[in-house]
Amino acid sequence: MFASLYQNMVLKNPKAVFGILIIAILSFGYYSKDFKLDASSDTLLIEGDPDLAYLEEVSERYGSKDFLILTYTPNEGMVTDNSINNLLSLKYKIQSLSWVHSVITLLDVPLLDNSDAPLQERLESFKTLKDEDVDKNRGFKEILNSPVFRNFVISEDGKTSGIIVTIKENNQLDNIQNKSKEEIETYKDKLKKKNHENILEIRQVIQSYGDVGKIYLGGIPMIADDMMTFIKSDIVVFGLGVLLFIIATLWFVFRKLIWVIVPISSCLISVVIMMGLLGILGWKVTVISSNFIALMLILTMAMNIHMSTRFLQLKNDYPTKNNFEIISLTTNKMFWPIIYTVFTTIFAFLSLIFSGIKPIIDFGWMMTFGLITSFIITFTLLPTLLNFAPTKNISIQKEQNSKFTAFLGQVSLNNRQTIFGITSVIIILSVIGITKLEVENSFINYFDKNTEIYKGMKLIDEELGGTTPLDIILKFPEIKKEEASTEDDEFDDWEDAEGGNEEKYWFTKDKIDRISLVHNYLDGLPQIGKVLSFSSIIDVATQLNNNKPLGTLEMGVLYSKIPESIKVEIIDPYLSIENNEARISLRVIDSQENLRRNDLIKKINFDLQNKIGLNKDEFKLAGVLILFNNLLQSLFKSQILTLGLVMIGIFSMFIVLFRNIKLSIIGVVPNFIAAFFILGIIGLLGIPLDMMTITIAAITIGIAVDNSIHYIYRFKEEFNKFKDYNKTLKICHSTVGIAILNTSVTIIFGFSILILSKFIPTIYFGMFTGLAMLLAMISVLTLLPSLILIVKPFGKQS
Repeated sequence: MFASLYQNMVLKNPKAVFGILIIAILSFGYYSKDFKLDASSDTLLIEGDPDLAYLEEVSERYGSKDFLILTYTPNEGMVTDNSINNLLSLKYKIQSLSWVHSVITLLDVPLLDNSDAPLQERLESFKTLKDEDVDKNRGFKEILNSPVFRNFVISEDGKTSGIIVTIKENNQLDNIQNKSKEEIETYKDKLKKKNHENILEIRQVIQSYGDVGKIYLGGIPMIADDMMTFIKSDIVVFGLGVLLFIIATLWFVFRKLIWVIVPISSCLISVVIMMGLLGILGWKVTVISSNFIALMLILTMAMNIHMSTRFLQLKNDYPTKNNFEIISLTTNKMFWPIIYTVFTTIFAFLSLIFSGIKPIIDFGWMMTFGLITSFIITFTLLPTLLNFAPTKNISIQKEQNSKFTAFLGQVSLNNRQTIFGITSVIIILSVIGITKLEVENSFINYFDKNTEIYKGMKLIDEELGGTTPLDIILKFPEIKKEEASTEDDEFDDWEDAEGGNEEKYWFTKDKIDRISLVHNYLDGLPQIGKVLSFSSIIDVATQLNNNKPLGTLEMGVLYSKIPESIKVEIIDPYLSIENNEARISLRVIDSQENLRRNDLIKKINFDLQNKIGLNKDEFKLAGVLILFNNLLQSLFKSQILTLGLVMIGIFSMFIVLFRNIKLSIIGVVPNFIAAFFILGIIGLLGIPLDMMTITIAAITIGIAVDNSIHYIYRFKEEFNKFKDYNKTLKICHSTVGIAILNTSVTIIFGFSILILSKFIPTIYFGMFTGLAMLLAMISVLTLLPSLILIVKPFGKQS
């Protein structure tokens, strides 16, 4: 009934179908203008992650702002007149940009040990390196030895300084929270555009100072903008690269212009419709889904090659049938194998929706809709165009057997023991490799070493105290005024000194000791770079007090006497007296070779309880390190665990398709082995799984089983004619085997195009998925037929 309906509505009405397709292309093509990209850090976070909400709370409480960081390594010494003048000029140039709130450099650090005046006087009228009457060498030495500023605005060797550029807050952001989703998205798009313009502006400024030394730009806004550039570049490079390769492959395989035009038309139209659909739905392409166009081209092409190859084979087998009859026969024979390959691939991509991470979920849905679109276009456009094509353009000479598939067929017939032996070794290596798998979130290693992102982050990492931020929030129990005063007799004279300021009761010995204890513990960890806290301020004050430790009263007095400008910059980010908290801010050395972030987080949590003696509710970890670790741990659990679901789902589809349990088992085994072997190779090579490579196994299974379905479906059809397993194997290797080879080569090289990316996870994804598809193809053309010959799932041969 369905076949009859399809034939009457589609095959017999090529002009009407073509008209509908033209309307669809124009309609969706119009909405493709709304096709948008997104590279914000939000796209790499778990939706509803409580650690994200807590980080936002901490950022608001301690006054965190968006910022860019520049590294400045002058050609001359850091405190020569030329270097100071150049740095000062650069500072003022950046400060003049309309979007910049403030610029903090080495020249803005308050020098409190630069004269012999009383401390109170030095606090109230502090000097900096840019002042004329300052001993610059003495001041520079003070900064180099400062517990606060060393490895923060100056490297330990004094050759590189950091320039912190804080960005003006956008108050409009608070006013749009109650607006519609469309208005919020429009506003965010404006912000991204503005951020891009800002980055271009500051890069122009940096470029104009290129002759005074090495200057690199870093910071999350810059990374987000560069990621947008990478995504745009990847979409263009991947799309064009895959398209050109597909054209070359089609010409090599078919040697007829018609067989280039027809499949390419299907690919391009599927992509245009899908881009329009994404525009309508408001789904944005992120770095994770930036390869969806290339994937769509590859998978659409696979469908078209199978259809085209089958059409040509039937054309040769039935030379007396007319064009329409051959098209009807082709679509009839290919409908079920292709629709099942689409379902199995969709099932694999839908496994991504369990990740809990919006861009990965969107990628899963994008590919699902993309595959459905490709299937519809393949079964409407291809037969329609073939209906229009003159018969002479679609006839070809008798197809030549492929030496490669014929060789694999002979191996399957004559070397089954070797095949099973190699398979056993592969399984053992896979198990060993999978046990070595780990996930990591080394953000710096996501980028090519030649990119500015990498160079800037590497320099910040090595010279300015690390890149990935982590906060430890210490929470103190409430202490009543009476308890505080008995704890430290120094508070007895406070009323006279400070006129009843309630903040005096906060500075107790217990709190100060606890901050210092945790600070010193963190500072002693080899994975940790710069650590900043109120303890750092105490160390500075101790230096200024002739290395005599300050009492709690003196600390309270110091806190109240420090000018507001200094307090806001160097004390308020580390204390919240109102919330009875202290913040210890640290940065992890991201490029450290043997760094294991999840282990580090677990160690800090364990040690703060068991070594330092804190209760679980007396501290909490927050920061970007926690968020990215949550992301990867979530991905590892969801994707590795849902592999089982993918395997069960695809096995169930095989049973429905072939109605034979034995056949279903041997049909999925070669592909499962290929997918797990890739995971084993990744583990054996010691390459950590990331947000893209972690999805390889599920996607590989979903795509690779297409070959098994086509091979088994054809084997069953041919066996029913000849009732001879060996003869059927040879026929399948010379027919559907060639189609499998052609589609696999297209898919393998299509994925290989991804190595042109500047984003390392994309390179690994393309490289390992391509390798997995190669192994799956060889497995389907060797292990699968060998298993068929042993199990004989189609019954006895005559």
